[in-house]
Amino acid sequence: MAGGGLKADAPEMDVESKITLSVVITCIVAASSGLIFGYDLGISGGVTTMMPFLEKFFPEVLEKAAKAESNTYCVYDSQMLTLFTSSLYLAGLVASLIASRITSTLGRRNTIMLGGIIFLVGSAITGGAQNITMLIIGRILLGFGIGFTNQASPLYLSEIAPPKWRGALGTGFNFFMQVGVVAAGFINFVAAKHPWGWRISLGLAVVPAALITIGALIIYDTPNSLVERGKIDEARKALHEIRGSDNVEPELEELVKQSQYAKSLKQEPFLTILERQYRPHLVIAVAIPLFQQLTGINMVAFYAPNLFVSIGFGHEAALLGNIILGLVNIVSVIVFSTIVDRVGRRVLFIIGGIQMLISQIAVAIVMATATGVHGTGFGWSWGPLLWIIPSEIFPLKIRTTGQSIAISVQFITIFVLSQTFLTMLCHLKYGAFLFHSAWIVVMTLFIILLLPETKGLHLDSIYDIWCKHWYWRYYVKGTLIP
Repeated sequence: MAGGGLKADAPEMDVESKITLSVVITCIVAASSGLIFGYDLGISGGVTTMMPFLEKFFPEVLEKAAKAESNTYCVYDSQMLTLFTSSLYLAGLVASLIASRITSTLGRRNTIMLGGIIFLVGSAITGGAQNITMLIIGRILLGFGIGFTNQASPLYLSEIAPPKWRGALGTGFNFFMQVGVVAAGFINFVAAKHPWGWRISLGLAVVPAALITIGALIIYDTPNSLVERGKIDEARKALHEIRGSDNVEPELEELVKQSQYAKSLKQEPFLTILERQYRPHLVIAVAIPLFQQLTGINMVAFYAPNLFVSIGFGHEAALLGNIILGLVNIVSVIVFSTIVDRVGRRVLFIIGGIQMLISQIAVAIVMATATGVHGTGFGWSWGPLLWIIPSEIFPLKIRTTGQSIAISVQFITIFVLSQTFLTMLCHLKYGAFLFHSAWIVVMTLFIILLLPETKGLHLDSIYDIWCKHWYWRYYVKGTLIP
């Protein structure tokens, strides 16, 4: 038999599931890490439409725009301009792989703090950039900061939350990410009127970075992480706080058992995760972030102001349109948090996919007729679920490795798409959105056929779902899954 440990049909652990003030505070602080990711998503597209910024760093874009014969879809087709956006995600890819080790060694909380510090330094450099080299170096540091926080924060939320409310509390990361997008939109809208507005927009990223760094100082690390690092007494204290109960010994004993088993394995986690019994986990951890980005949502987030300008909106109207998109997503995430633990993950994935397909086709039609529209399906389905599913499906011994792989796939896909999107828009025009529509069909079929439901299950009991699944059971049948 491959592996060893708990049998796949082991009973689910009985955990007292209630919301305590400690859980709420720690989850809010950890989830606020999404602010820096969202702020960057919202700020970069707006900054690249500011004339003083383009004059200083990308004058060729202005020269192209000045030519009357220029195709409006191609105005922003500049590899250096897209490198300004995409370099962050290439750095994030590297950071997310490194973060697997760091998260296991230093803990989830300390990794969040480290990410906040690095992002703060990167923000200061980009805000004060004097040349394109400083700009790219700052973006790389921002990428490392986001890589660490994107890896550690969803893990933190998944491990700290009671099973019954893990979906709702895990949504917090995506909620704060959307808050960051909207905040960035407002700042861009105001700062665009000032000659140095782009410096204000980029430099103010130090604020959410400082909030995250300071906030990490006041919260516990997760019991899973504390046990993993041999801090049993601290783990017991953390469980008392977050569960609001003195009856934490059964859960603590289970965490210790899982940790001891994980440490007994001498194999490298990146090799363990390739074993046959973890094939379902790995496929889903790769597919979910890959498909999420192939919806084209972040291309809209990055380049919404550019798109609005390209189809005839004024500069201020373009920035205002970006704010409206962000507000719609915030409302969608709030709706998601109230239903995810009742309706389940699969249903929201499927309904959201159908709505996004309709929206992408509508965008293509509207782009062809030179106006603008966007759907809300992403905000209450694929958007927040990316941060929940990979963080909850892996056993403890490969949980940080699985999360790193998921975030790495997300970053490499964002890098490729952000580096090529404006060129694709230039050549395919509105057809670029039909390209993403095709992927939405594929990903919705994937969810229908291959994603099992995980709502309400304790993290260390989720292995049972693979044995019951019509397809994945053939990979785990006859194996013991810890």
